[in-house]
Amino acid sequence: MTRDAPAPFSGFPEAALDFFDDLEIDNTKSFWEAHKKVHAESVKAPMVALTAALEPEFGAAKVFRPYRDVRFSKDKTPYKTHQGAFVGVAPATGWYVEISARGVRTGGGFYEASAQRLADVRAAIDDERTGTELENLLAGLVKLGWSVGGDRLKTKPRGYDAEHPRIDLLRHRSLTLGRDHGFEPVIHTAAFLDVVRQDWRELRPLVEWVAARTDTLE
Repeated sequence: MTRDAPAPFSGFPEAALDFFDDLEIDNTKSFWEAHKKVHAESVKAPMVALTAALEPEFGAAKVFRPYRDVRFSKDKTPYKTHQGAFVGVAPATGWYVEISARGVRTGGGFYEASAQRLADVRAAIDDERTGTELENLLAGLVKLGWSVGGDRLKTKPRGYDAEHPRIDLLRHRSLTLGRDHGFEPVIHTAAFLDVVRQDWRELRPLVEWVAARTDTLE
């Protein structure tokens, strides 16, 4: 049996934003059960349609489940207050899109790394040629409006000089770039597909830089 193709992407409806606004106030099973059809039709279905349209160029996406893993968390609220999707091209490395009560944002990079992968990335940052390449790449993306994020050490990583010319990059344990589209009217239209496609194309050099220095996708 073949899977039905998703409907063409036509934007995220206002109901998706309203859903997450309400979920942040009432994150309970009773609310979810009463509004799960809204989530299915206004949140999940558009996200599936968006990522399906992007798949031929970027690859298949993982559309994340709405349930939180609360086993080791003090916060026991059961549902995520956002809907994300991720296209991976290497371990924890790829492109991202998310909708929440704050609107829509896009991003890319790597969000975590094993000790060996992080050592490989840092070695490439330390190298004058590849490190300068990354530095220039990030500077160009910041000029285009991207914001640099990721988890960083407060001190220098072991084995590196605090005066290293790229010490700020070496402190990163993850490295992501993000762009906030918020509540721009385009997010509610089919044209937002082209916006996400262009965003991910801009981030391709970063994603490929990281992917070239890590193992193949597991």
